[in-house]
Amino acid sequence: MERESSDDEEDRQNLIDENERKLPHRSGFQIEDFKSRLSAHRFSFNKRYLFAVFPPLFILLIYFTTDVRNLFTTSISIVKADSPTDRMRESELRALYLLRQQQLSLFSLWNHTALADSAPIPSNSSNSTLDFSTRQDVLSSADFKSALLKQISLNKEIQQVLLSSHPSGDLSELVDNNGDLNFGAYSFNRCPKVNQNMSQRPTIEWKPRSDKYLFAICLSGQMSNHLICLEKHMFFAALLNRILVIPSSKFDYQYNRVLDIEHINHCLGREVVVTFEEFTESKKNHVHIDRVICYFSLPLPCYVDDDHVKKLKSLGISMGKLEPAWAEDIKKPKKRTAQDVQAKFSSNDDVIAIGDVFYANVEEEWVMQPGGPLAHKCQTLIEPSRLIMLTAQRFVQTFLGKSFTALHFRRHGFLKFCNAKESSCFFPIPQAADCISRVVERANTPVIYLSTDAAESETGLLQSLVVLNGKLVPLIKRPTRNSAEKWDALLYRHGLDGDSQV
Repeated sequence: MERESSDDEEDRQNLIDENERKLPHRSGFQIEDFKSRLSAHRFSFNKRYLFAVFPPLFILLIYFTTDVRNLFTTSISIVKADSPTDRMRESELRALYLLRQQQLSLFSLWNHTALADSAPIPSNSSNSTLDFSTRQDVLSSADFKSALLKQISLNKEIQQVLLSSHPSGDLSELVDNNGDLNFGAYSFNRCPKVNQNMSQRPTIEWKPRSDKYLFAICLSGQMSNHLICLEKHMFFAALLNRILVIPSSKFDYQYNRVLDIEHINHCLGREVVVTFEEFTESKKNHVHIDRVICYFSLPLPCYVDDDHVKKLKSLGISMGKLEPAWAEDIKKPKKRTAQDVQAKFSSNDDVIAIGDVFYANVEEEWVMQPGGPLAHKCQTLIEPSRLIMLTAQRFVQTFLGKSFTALHFRRHGFLKFCNAKESSCFFPIPQAADCISRVVERANTPVIYLSTDAAESETGLLQSLVVLNGKLVPLIKRPTRNSAEKWDALLYRHGLDGDSQV
C-alpha cells in the first residue's frame, strides 16, 4: 500500500500542467525523426479516409470517360400516322363536326316552330281543336322553346371545350366562326329589365277629401303580407277618395320604422297617408270609427278575431259592429272590379275601416303592374325608410354587385298552407333548386340574394344543388352583426340592427 501511494505521488510530480505544456523545438532538417514517425504510422490508416478520397476520384473518372451532353439528351421518336394520338385527334374533330351538324338541325327546328306559331288555324277542319292543342302544347310552348335554347347553348359550350385542346388555325375549315345565331324577338335574355317608362300605364288620381279617412286593418301573415295588404288599402282609399290611416304599432307593425311615409305624400303632391298618432291628434284623441266594413265574411268577418277587436278598443277607439260587404270566402276570392269596390264601400261617414284585403282579387293586373295603379311623379311610390335604403345600397355594393337574382324563399308555415291546395306549392329542395338554376341561367346573374326563414339544413342543401355550368351559384344571405363591417352601421347607430321588422 505504501508503495502504491508513493508511486502515485511520483506520477503526479512528473505530470506537466496543461497550461505550462510546450511543444518541443524541431528543426526543419530533422529528417531522421520524420522517417521514423512515418514508418511507425504507415499501416495505421483509418478506413474513413478511404471513403473520403474514393468518391471524388470516381467522379473525375466518369467525367473524363463519358460524354455528358449525350447523357442528358432525350431522343425524339417519330410518331406514326396511325398512332393513338392521331386517332384521338381525328375522333375529336369528327365529334366536333357532328355537334355542329346537330346545332344546325336544332336551329332548323326552331325556324319550323316560329313558322308554326305564325300559321293560322284552319277553321273548316274537323280536328281543328286537336290541331290547336297540339300547336299550343308542342310547337308554341315557352318551355319547349326554352329547352331548345338550352340544348343549343349546351352544344355551343361543348364545341368550345373541344376547341380549347386544339390550335385554332388547324380547324378554320371545319368550324366557321359565324357569331351568335339570330333567334328574333325570342332571345336568351328571358329575364329582361322592367321598362321604367311608366307614362303609358293605366292609373287613377288619388285626391282624397281632407275630412274623410280610411282606417286600414291588416292581420294575415307576416310583414310582407301586411305590406301588400297596406298597398291594396291605398288603392281602395284612392277609389273612395279618402286619406289612409296607418295602423298603430300597438295593433300592428311599426310601419314608420320601415316605410318612408313622407315619400308617399311627396310623390302624390298632397297628404294622402297619415300615421295613427297624427290621426288621433287631428281628432283630439276622440277616435271613433263610424263603420267597419268587411271585405271577407268567411271564415271570420273582416278576418278579425275577438282579441284584435279588444286591442282596437284598448287604443281608445270606439267602433260599431262588423259589416260584411258581401259573401266572400278568403279561400276562394272572386274577381272584383273597381266599380264593385266603389259600390259596396262608398259612404258619407267621416271614418270607415275596411278589414284585411291581402287576399282580395280586385283589378289584379292593374294593381300589380310596374309602378302601381296610382298616378304619381316618382319612380317608385312605396319605398323603405331612408336608413334601410342606404343600408340596402351598401349591402349590394359590398356583397352582390349590380347583377344578381333576389330570391324570397318562404318555408315557415308554407308546408301546411301549400298542402291545403289541390296542387301543392311547397316544393322539395331539389325541385326548387332546379327551378332557381333555370331562372339564374336565363337572367345570366352570378350570385343570388337569399331572403328566407328556412333552416340551415335546407339552405345548405339548396346551396349544394344550385349549379350552373358545373359551378355553384353563391347564395348570399344577410350576415350577422359584425362590428368590423360598415355596411349596416346606420342601422346599428339608430338602434334598428336588432329589429325583426327591418
